[in-house]
Amino acid sequence: MMSRVEQALAYFAEGFSCAQAVCAAYAPLFGMEREMALRAAGAFGGGMGRSGQTCGAVTGAIIVIGLKHGKTRAEDNATRETCYALAAEFIRRFEARHGALTCPALLGCDIGTPEGRTLAHEKQLFTTVCADLVRDAAEILEEVLQIEAAQ
Repeated sequence: MMSRVEQALAYFAEGFSCAQAVCAAYAPLFGMEREMALRAAGAFGGGMGRSGQTCGAVTGAIIVIGLKHGKTRAEDNATRETCYALAAEFIRRFEARHGALTCPALLGCDIGTPEGRTLAHEKQLFTTVCADLVRDAAEILEEVLQIEAAQ
C-alpha cells in the first residue's frame, strides 16, 4: 500500500498541480473525496493561479490542516487557534527546510511570467524541484498532524 507521501508524489507525476497532489493525498482522511479535493486545490498550483506566490505544496497542506482542524462553529475560537497554530508550525518547518515559501525564491525564476515558466520547463524545475517540494510538504504535514504514514 502506498504511503500518503508516495500518493502525493504519484498525483503530481500524473499531472496534477503541487497543491492538488498534497491536498488529494490527505483529504480523504478528513472526509473529503479525492475529486472534491482536486477541485478545491485546483486554483492553488503555481503559487496560486500560477502567480508564483506561495508554493502550491504549502497551500495544499494548509487546506488539509483546515480539513482536520478548521473551525465549524462561530463561537469555537479554541479550534481556530489550534488550526492557526498548526498552519504556522507547518509554515515554520517548510521555510526552515527550504528558506522560502514563494515559487520564485524556491525555483530561482518567476513562474508568474511566461518567460519564467519557459525557463522552469527548460531546467525541468517542475519535475525535479517541485516534486521535492511536494514530498517535503507531505512529510512535514504528517509530522504536524501526526498522521500515521500507513493510514
